Amino acid sequence: MAVSSPWNRRFKGSIIKPTILAFITSTMIIFYIFSTSRLLLHPHQTRIHIKAPLDSSSLKTSSSAKLRVFVDHHHNKPKEDDETATLLLANTSSSLPEQFPIANVETHLTKPQLQLGSSREKLVQNKEVFHDKDLFHEDYKEMNRTLKIYVYPHKRNDPFANVLLPVDHEPTGNYASESYFKKALYESHFITNDTKEADLFYLPFSIASLRNDKKVGVGGIQDFVKNYVVEISGKYPYWNKSGGADHFYVACHSVGRSAMEKAIHVKLNAIQVVCSSSYFLSGYVAHKDASIPQIWPRKGVPPTNGPSKRKNLAFFAGAMNSRVRENLVQVWKNDSKIIVHSGRMKTPYSEALLGSKYCIHAKGFEINTARIGDALYYGCVPVILADHYDLPYADILNWESFSVVVSSLDIPKLKQILEEIEYDHYVKLQKNVMLVQKHFQWNSFSKDFDAFHMIMHELWIRRSHLRQIY
Repeated sequence: MAVSSPWNRRFKGSIIKPTILAFITSTMIIFYIFSTSRLLLHPHQTRIHIKAPLDSSSLKTSSSAKLRVFVDHHHNKPKEDDETATLLLANTSSSLPEQFPIANVETHLTKPQLQLGSSREKLVQNKEVFHDKDLFHEDYKEMNRTLKIYVYPHKRNDPFANVLLPVDHEPTGNYASESYFKKALYESHFITNDTKEADLFYLPFSIASLRNDKKVGVGGIQDFVKNYVVEISGKYPYWNKSGGADHFYVACHSVGRSAMEKAIHVKLNAIQVVCSSSYFLSGYVAHKDASIPQIWPRKGVPPTNGPSKRKNLAFFAGAMNSRVRENLVQVWKNDSKIIVHSGRMKTPYSEALLGSKYCIHAKGFEINTARIGDALYYGCVPVILADHYDLPYADILNWESFSVVVSSLDIPKLKQILEEIEYDHYVKLQKNVMLVQKHFQWNSFSKDFDAFHMIMHELWIRRSHLRQIY
């Protein structure tokens, strides 16, 4: 009988042990991937918002306490993984421990509603203006009734009164949204002097006013913001108790994107209510921060022009301050249906907007411009050529129901994309444009559901339900 040598035994041992270890490791990795893959959500496709009760006293162990969960589909069509994750979230009530102060989980699924059953069944396309109209109106009433905001006080003789106090005239220009919001807030019932009932604290500096102030200018904005927060945090206890998480500021000017570089705690903690809302950039944090529309103020009832009277397929005019615009004009400058202009037009801008089916919002120096507001005012369906744009009121409005979102890579296919939209679908888009017009308008005296109240709702859904006791 042959006897194996010590060398052979060592060789076999050196092969068998690593093989067994490799097999066990591979098995564990496969098991881990299989068990966790169903929990993944695709970025930029599905947003999950958790809305808690108004204050901690309303959290009870009884079955009446509810946690609301709703899903917001943004730009892209949802996939099966989104449905799986939503269903898992909707059934978490069975796994909550008894001592957890929320007994039941109530799901408010936005339209399109989930189709339960086979895993192959997907979400039905939502053609309505709101993700969930009933839920929005319910929240809106509660917001209008209970939301309270404390504004840091300043006097008329303050050396920076022009920056910190509302203007005493009707705001105008490209960045009027800042001034309109502050003016409307000071005249509203949302203001409170009782910090114990305040949901949020408003930092009233205006970035646009700072830019135009000769004492500050563009180069001094960052120092001003830093010094302002140091001042209020030393004079009042409110900032320090929350780290600024229940504070917010409003900015529409493009220089606002870098205004917080010397006050990083403002950028990371406070709610930034801004027009330049690109989730590609580090300065903007989607869901924590809020996107607001840049609106050129216009008075009077918006003009109307029916779908059949709009002869141009699409229209754009603007400065060549981005590659997106340069590419757009280069590709379509000689087309008879897509009308594009570099720079100012010789004919009235309003006529082109009224005479076009689709009006193109192409990213410029910033991701935002007033062109979406312009298009909606003149009843033109916006075409959004601005990748990574966190669109205004995206928590509330279903942009796919009144606009067309196109990747900048698809500029050469733009005509094909628009012409493939059936006429009946275009008519529905244009009809929905007329329905959302009021949400993108500023008024001398704010009205229900106008731009001011929509921004207030954006703040409402971002407030914390655990109120600080000051």
